[in-house]
Amino acid sequence: MTSANDDRTLLIVGSYTAASDGRGEGIGTFRRDARTGELTPVGSLALDSPSWLTPHPTLPVLYAVNETAEGAITAVAVAEDGTLSALNSLPTGGADPCHLSVTPDGRFLLCANYSGGSLAAFALGPDGVPTVRTALVQHEGSGPNADRQEAAHVHMAVVDETGTLVSAVDLGTDEIRSYRLGEEGELIPVSVSTLPSGTGPRQLVRRPGTNHAYVVGELAASLVTVCEEPPGTFAVENSVPATLEPGGENLPAQLVLHDDRLFLSNRGPEKITEFTFDGVAVADHGTGEWPRHFSIVGEHVYVAAQSSDAIQVHERATWRLIGTYPIGSPAFVGLWPH
Repeated sequence: MTSANDDRTLLIVGSYTAASDGRGEGIGTFRRDARTGELTPVGSLALDSPSWLTPHPTLPVLYAVNETAEGAITAVAVAEDGTLSALNSLPTGGADPCHLSVTPDGRFLLCANYSGGSLAAFALGPDGVPTVRTALVQHEGSGPNADRQEAAHVHMAVVDETGTLVSAVDLGTDEIRSYRLGEEGELIPVSVSTLPSGTGPRQLVRRPGTNHAYVVGELAASLVTVCEEPPGTFAVENSVPATLEPGGENLPAQLVLHDDRLFLSNRGPEKITEFTFDGVAVADHGTGEWPRHFSIVGEHVYVAAQSSDAIQVHERATWRLIGTYPIGSPAFVGLWPH
């Protein structure tokens, strides 16, 4: 969750590159004017398809997936002036990694291999640099959607606040598989939670301070509320359409909890839909084409409109478009926290 009065000014964008038929160049950093929301480019790094980025919790190190058939992660140093330099890369053990998360203590990095259908763990050194892959767990199974669920497709690796429980969201098998992360980075199975057939789960986002969480059903075009009890085991409580106007192509993508609302981007309708925590849709907000990812920072919303080849900036209070910045195939836009 991002504070509404956040005055940090560096945003980081990751794009699909030619390595996966994209038009981007890699990672870019931008200074943000907290008053106007305007962006000014300050740094860039050529890198194969860094479609998801996540920061180290305390060090000036950024981690990127390289979403390619080979599958890799790259650690990147971020200087105070926003310039970037690659530190090292390691193979993930599976094709098309698409999501990363870091344990709160900064000791381990978790990676979801989408096409590979696997979950990987990496040890991080005291300088934040990945040293070795400590675990690789292969998922098996399929779902009713012959085109998208022919095999396991791990789409997200979620670490709980203790840093000891990892929940892997599998779009291909309609499951959330939870693991205990051991002291040496091993992944020990804890539970398997099954979602309604054809859900195609893409993301899992916990609601802080509660045992409730939300699942993005990409294939069912749904927002699913689940109860987590005991930790790592999820039971469905409710499911609602991902937009106020269901019908046609709906591929929900990024879910953000902000203040007392949920915001869910949806490719096809080209909307971000606003929900209450009870799962009631209250508004649809227009975006550019294929809003794969977005972030709410202060009084502004930054949308990675992948097919528009642009980052869009909207005024949070009115959702008025106040700026468009050309960037090839953007897949991720987020606040740099350090």
